[in-house]
Amino acid sequence: MVRASIVYTLLVLGFLSLFIFSKKDPRRHGLGRRLIVRSTLASKANASHHESVAFDPVVARLEWLRENRDWERDHFQELYKSWNETGATHDGQHHAQGHEEQPSHWDGHEGDEDDYLNDEHQFNISHRLELLFPLLDTDPRDNVVSLGELQDWHVQQARKLSKQRTDREFEMRDRNKDGLVSLLDYLPHLSAEALVNASTDHGEPGWWKEHFDMADANGDGFLNHTEFNDFLHPEDSRNPKLHHWLRREQIRESDHDKDGKLSLDEFDHVYDVLRYYGEDLSHLHQGHDVTDRRDKFKELDRNMDGFLTEDELEPIMGKLHPGESFYARQQAEYLVQQADENKDGVLTLHEMLEHPYVFYSTAFTPQDSHEEYQDHDEFR
Repeated sequence: MVRASIVYTLLVLGFLSLFIFSKKDPRRHGLGRRLIVRSTLASKANASHHESVAFDPVVARLEWLRENRDWERDHFQELYKSWNETGATHDGQHHAQGHEEQPSHWDGHEGDEDDYLNDEHQFNISHRLELLFPLLDTDPRDNVVSLGELQDWHVQQARKLSKQRTDREFEMRDRNKDGLVSLLDYLPHLSAEALVNASTDHGEPGWWKEHFDMADANGDGFLNHTEFNDFLHPEDSRNPKLHHWLRREQIRESDHDKDGKLSLDEFDHVYDVLRYYGEDLSHLHQGHDVTDRRDKFKELDRNMDGFLTEDELEPIMGKLHPGESFYARQQAEYLVQQADENKDGVLTLHEMLEHPYVFYSTAFTPQDSHEEYQDHDEFR
C-alpha cells in the first residue's frame, strides 16, 4: 500500500509539473508572434524610403511616443553641441538647464511600449479590430470595408502624424513665439550674407531660399504654421507655387544641357521613376504595365515639339512626388489583397479577424503570407 501510494503521488506530481511548465503565458499573443514598436524617427531619416503609417491609432500613439523620445534625445544633443561651441543659446544667454531636465513622455519606461502591445490583457488584437471596424465602415455603413474606406483611413492617420511632426518642428523653430518662422530660423547655421547670390543646386543655400519663398504664400518673408507645413510637405500642399517649383526641380534634375526642358534622352530618369512605381505595384494591378518610354514621352508632349516643359510634367507629378494619398492607396490595396478571402474587393469583420496580423504589418513583402512568424516592418 505504501509503495502504491508513493507511485500515485509521483504520478500526480509529474502530471502537475507537466501542466504547469507546458502552460503558455495567457498574456502573450498566439503563434509565437511578438509585436515591436518601430522607431519611426530612423525610418523618417531615410529619405529614399517612405514609411507606412500604422493602421491602429493605439500603435501609432506608441510609435509617436517612442519617436518623440528619440527626437528629444537627438535634438538636445545637437543643441548642446552648438551651445558648447558658442557658449550661448540663440538669444545670447548661457544655457544652464541640463538635458536630463527635458523630460519625454516615457522617461524611465523605455521598452514599456513593446510590453504593452504583447500583453493580451491590455492589447488584444481581435478586440482592437472589432472596435476599429465601425470607424472604417463609414461610407456607406454596409457592414463591409471598401478599398476607398481603407484608403481614407490611412490618409487620416498619415495626416495626423504629419501634423504632429510639423507642430513639433514649428515650436522648435519659432524661437520668439510670434507664430512665424524665417529661413534663418529654420537654417540657423546660415547668415543673411550667405543667401546672397547663393548656388541654387539641390541642398545649397539658394535652393533652400527658393523652396522657402515658394512656400511663403503671402510673400511676407516668414512662414506661418500652414505655410511651414507646406514647406515641409510640398507634395501634399495646395499651394500652386510649390507645385510649380516641384515641376521646375524635376526638370532641373534631368536637364543636362540646361535649356529648361527635357528631350527624349533626358526623359530617361523620369521614366525610370515611373517604371519603378509601376513595377512596384504590378502585383496589385494585374495586367497593367507602364507605357513604353517613347510612347509615354509623346503622350506628355502636348504641343509635339519634341520636348517636355514643366507644365507638361503635371500629369505624372503624383508619381514623381507621391503624396500621402498615393501611399494610403498602396496600403489599402495590400490589406484587401491579403485579407479578402472571397475576392469580392471588400473586407468583412470576419475576414479581418481571420487575418489579424495583416493589419499590424505594413511590410510589402511576399513573406508576410507565410504561416510562420515573420518580423514586420511596421513594428521596427
